[in-house]
Amino acid sequence: MREVKIDVVTLFPQLFGPHLSESLLGKAIAGGVVEVELHDLREHGLGKHRSVDDTPYGGGAGMVMRPEPLFAAVEQLRTEDSHVVLLSPRGEVLRHRVAVDLAERSHLILICGRYEGVDERVSEHLCDRELSIGDYVLAGGELAALVVIEAVTRLVPGVIGNAESLKSESHASGELEYPQYTRPAEFRGWPVPEVLVSGDHEAVRRWRADRARELTERRRPDLPRDRPAP
Repeated sequence: MREVKIDVVTLFPQLFGPHLSESLLGKAIAGGVVEVELHDLREHGLGKHRSVDDTPYGGGAGMVMRPEPLFAAVEQLRTEDSHVVLLSPRGEVLRHRVAVDLAERSHLILICGRYEGVDERVSEHLCDRELSIGDYVLAGGELAALVVIEAVTRLVPGVIGNAESLKSESHASGELEYPQYTRPAEFRGWPVPEVLVSGDHEAVRRWRADRARELTERRRPDLPRDRPAP
């Protein structure tokens, strides 16, 4: 079974603990399929105060993360197989195809930005890509790193019990997933679509394909452009 190592460089490693120990992610880590290790950037901070930031050249509000601590932290972890990702609101948006690409790599190093930003030399000379989880700004990259870890880990073989379920879920095919129903067959006067209890597997397949297409066109008309070539 292929294993994936994820190193996270952060100023707040304590933010990750509970999430990494629960649900499928916790089981994957406990089972050795995925290894996640947290690294406190302060250990590479400068001077007696372990400083990791400074005022921006050219003036402006806020503080900027210095390059020295980040380079020191990543270079201590980096190997030939490493793929270094800076979590940043200006990065490429995390989409399913990006998560698939990351899940196929054996070693990820995630850098959690903070403050007003990160010295541009980190992006230019240390990282392989910048990644954003959406068009908004967070106080730091820790929550974004957790989203990346979750999105990537569930795609690693052996983490999801039924791998077939990954093929039909939202975004895997370029469309949103079709509506799902379970018992009871009728709830407060709202019945399950008759086709789903008909026993006609081909009719069910067509219904699901039609509903997925309709839902995608209504809610996310931008997604069809990301559909894989037939």
